[in-house]
Amino acid sequence: MLGTAVRDYESRRSADLLLTLGDNDYTRGVSFATNWTSTFGWLSAARVGVAGTLGNHDVEFARGRYQFDLLRMPGAYYVRRAKDVELIVLDSNAITTAQTRWLTRTLAKRSPRTRIVALHHPPYTCGGHLGSGAVQRVWVPLFERYGVRLVLSGHDHNYQRFERNGVTYVVHGGGGAGLYKLRACPRAYPARLAARVGHGFLHLAVEPDGVLVQVIDLKGQSIDRFRVT
Repeated sequence: MLGTAVRDYESRRSADLLLTLGDNDYTRGVSFATNWTSTFGWLSAARVGVAGTLGNHDVEFARGRYQFDLLRMPGAYYVRRAKDVELIVLDSNAITTAQTRWLTRTLAKRSPRTRIVALHHPPYTCGGHLGSGAVQRVWVPLFERYGVRLVLSGHDHNYQRFERNGVTYVVHGGGGAGLYKLRACPRAYPARLAARVGHGFLHLAVEPDGVLVQVIDLKGQSIDRFRVT
């Protein structure tokens, strides 16, 4: 159902890249290739690239390496450039010193492209899960220090949007699995600016005055939109 919705939407608004936000597979590799091909096998003919992010379910088998080829992943964390975008994909399943050093070096380099960070475990979420304390402690300060403006995550099966110190944090885990109810956030969290329980996906368009983000439901309707400058 999600694949059909994304395909119909893309046929009207040509896309350059499909990004996953983790938990791409719940079968421990048994049916991943079959499921992915039946859902998104049309991407190649449409000339849409792919960039995968690993979630906690993905690393249960072979640390997720069996997904690398289909999701065009050179590793568990990497940089993908597509036109005016520099996408920094992180592996929040293992917040190691080596990965954090790599992230620091990557963010410290100047780039003419719009930078967007993707990871599975959100630093802030209030639903079936709460935010990752490790991401809050280790990576959020780096996002703020180096001027990241948009961080995308999954894990919680709903949609939420937060903003803290100039960084917008988007949670969208409504790709297809069972949905999680929303709950009140801890007082220490930044304000939750938007939230919805429902399946769908995100559409990002890089424009001269910033990144326009739209939250799309399975009917192709926009249920939230905002711009990150």
